[in-house]
Amino acid sequence: MKYIYSLLAIFTISLLLSIINPKEGLTCFLEVIPAIIGFLILVFTFKKFRFTNFTYTLILIHCIILFIGGHYTYAEVPFFDYIKEIFHQSRNNYDKVGHFAQGLVPAMIVRELFIRKEVINNKSFFNFIIVCICLAISAAYEFIEWFVSLATGDGGDAFLGTQGYVWDTQSDMLFATIGAIVGLIIFSKIQDKQIQKINF
Repeated sequence: MKYIYSLLAIFTISLLLSIINPKEGLTCFLEVIPAIIGFLILVFTFKKFRFTNFTYTLILIHCIILFIGGHYTYAEVPFFDYIKEIFHQSRNNYDKVGHFAQGLVPAMIVRELFIRKEVINNKSFFNFIIVCICLAISAAYEFIEWFVSLATGDGGDAFLGTQGYVWDTQSDMLFATIGAIVGLIIFSKIQDKQIQKINF
């Protein structure tokens, strides 16, 4: 439990820092609220289903990515402005980090749920279905961004973070898909080891 409390402390501190004098209040709210909702879900389900420490760590990293994007807006994260200048990029690409995580972290969450709850017996389609779910989550999030933009007008521009890039929506979903695939390839064995410790 000490490790969980450490993650909780980091989450709380990161959240507080992100909402102190943000670049744009609406954008900060829109980016931070999914992390808060996710946190509440994890709290209320903790006794019924406790994820591995590894999965909780990935969730925290994803939350911090959201907090940074909420504080600065995705188009104006300072370090990625620096990268933009160094590599002569046309835009600040921090949002691609966010969408990569949007694929990777849900993939590991779904994977652990599928394994421990024995959702899928046929392992041949196991990873394929997980990637499809992550792509569906990414597409649903793009729908939300679209709706917010329509509802708020100019106020939603910072939330969208397109920066004039016409293929932003498609590239966001591509990065989420890549994130899911990379997560399954790199982290599956690590997650399996922690799941085995729970089962035995």
